[in-house]
Amino acid sequence: MEKTNVMRLLDRQKIKYNAFEYDQSVTEGTLIAEMLGENPEHVFKTLVTVANNGAHFVFCVPVAETLDLKKAAKAVGVKAISMLKQKELLPLTGYIHGGCSPIGMKKPFKTVIHCSAEQFDTIFVSAGRVGKQVELSPTELCAYINASFTDVIVD
Repeated sequence: MEKTNVMRLLDRQKIKYNAFEYDQSVTEGTLIAEMLGENPEHVFKTLVTVANNGAHFVFCVPVAETLDLKKAAKAVGVKAISMLKQKELLPLTGYIHGGCSPIGMKKPFKTVIHCSAEQFDTIFVSAGRVGKQVELSPTELCAYINASFTDVIVD
């Protein structure tokens, strides 16, 4: 498998991971989890938001869950946030929709990982390209990207 920038960054930091490939035509998170043979609770999507003050924030939540915008705003200390428009994703992060990873964005953004990740030894996140995922320790991921764990999904 060809290494992605995410994999090279993890290698450089000596963070252990397993890399996986799946059919690039599949972009729906729960189907990706199924293709990986994993419980959707272990597979996380990366969502980029914009706050009322113009700041950007990143949230990693299980693929079958929905980001609660009120909880998310509270978690990062702003009044309100909304999802970033898809056309703004590539110029801001360097990633396209379906291949957005919390690792290796053009610049670091305050990132929150849903607290359910803490109960697992490993979770899956995008490897920075559609069709590629990495499995790694959520605590190592959190430390590397300077994230925090908080409840940010719809109940």
